[in-house]
Amino acid sequence: GTARGEFCLMRYRPLFLPLSCAALCACSSLLPRASTDTPAGFASFEEAAAAAQRIMALQTRTSELKNIGFDPVDGRNVTLIPYPEIVGRLVPNPGVPLAKLDPGIRQCIEAQTTCRGYQFHFERQHRQREGSFWLDFLNVRRTTKVTGWWFDALIVISGDTVLFRNFAGQAYTDRIEQQNNPLGPLQSGADAAAVAVH
Repeated sequence: GTARGEFCLMRYRPLFLPLSCAALCACSSLLPRASTDTPAGFASFEEAAAAAQRIMALQTRTSELKNIGFDPVDGRNVTLIPYPEIVGRLVPNPGVPLAKLDPGIRQCIEAQTTCRGYQFHFERQHRQREGSFWLDFLNVRRTTKVTGWWFDALIVISGDTVLFRNFAGQAYTDRIEQQNNPLGPLQSGADAAAVAVH
């Protein structure tokens, strides 16, 4: 019986490795993936930055913003920022004399409540879990690769005139996030117990 079993194992050994690899590949394909997309009309950070640079303080009209790609009225992913918060962002040090401030910021302060700001946020992000399916499934080790880009623009207006424009962002995001849980599926319960104790 033993000899026959060894014969069978040797006979099918050439098939064992390919089948094992196929099973592992299939498991890897089961790892979660997700994406974040805040529609902007821009395919990349560079496109968004080029559009923002077309907005000129004290020259561009509010009515022109929609055609540039920054619609403060009907645009998505835009947040209205009230006057007090705008001043706090643009003048972090109240001791700075008014005359030394950017001309557009000075006009915003003079306009007071008729001055308002719009924060635009555009983002495209892809998250792909990598590594061992079973370590991920059992919550022992989870590795996530994050790629994409994001872009923020602040546009301050009063009436039909843009007073100030600034933007920031990251042209290409490429990072690895790793979470290690030595207790595996019991980790969440242990964490909850620790919180309850404290």
